[in-house]
Amino acid sequence: MTPRIPPAEINGLFGAVVKKMSARMFGKVPESLGVMWHNQQVLKTSMGFGRKMQKWDSCDEALKSYAHMAVASLVGCTWCLDFNYFMANNHGLDMDKAQQIPRWRESAVFTPLERDVLEFAEAMSQTPLTVTDELVARLLDQLGAAAVVELGSVIGFANMTTRGNVALGIESEGFAASCGLRPMAERSQ
Repeated sequence: MTPRIPPAEINGLFGAVVKKMSARMFGKVPESLGVMWHNQQVLKTSMGFGRKMQKWDSCDEALKSYAHMAVASLVGCTWCLDFNYFMANNHGLDMDKAQQIPRWRESAVFTPLERDVLEFAEAMSQTPLTVTDELVARLLDQLGAAAVVELGSVIGFANMTTRGNVALGIESEGFAASCGLRPMAERSQ
């Protein structure tokens, strides 16, 4: 599938900065950036919020990354799944676990805490939400209130970005393949 909105030309001073940063981070300028370029206010706000989220430190980075990937897998955002797999590799996360996110329920690589986080991510991503008091209580016991609030906010942001990408037809751009990562597991139905 190609994007439902053709990419715009990325231009101007801000465009030059964004293209340079993208090329340095990813080795190329993602096509999806051109789609989002049509509304630079939305792009700047989303990028700014994403950068601010990276400074949050109450919840373990691996748990937040796995949660985002679980949302992407559930929603069907191949771009987010590919990108987060790529970023997990760059941040030194457990790649066996990252590779298994789409089939986390059947995989034996996850700890009980990681399973609760993945369940929370999926439960927050359902319509209507399927989050239970028991699940949140387990997370509170294991992580504390500040981390659960942070995790919930990361999952909410993941839902915004994944759903927007799917709706706009933005798909994987081969980030993970470009660094030689093996394909991710297929999601169980």
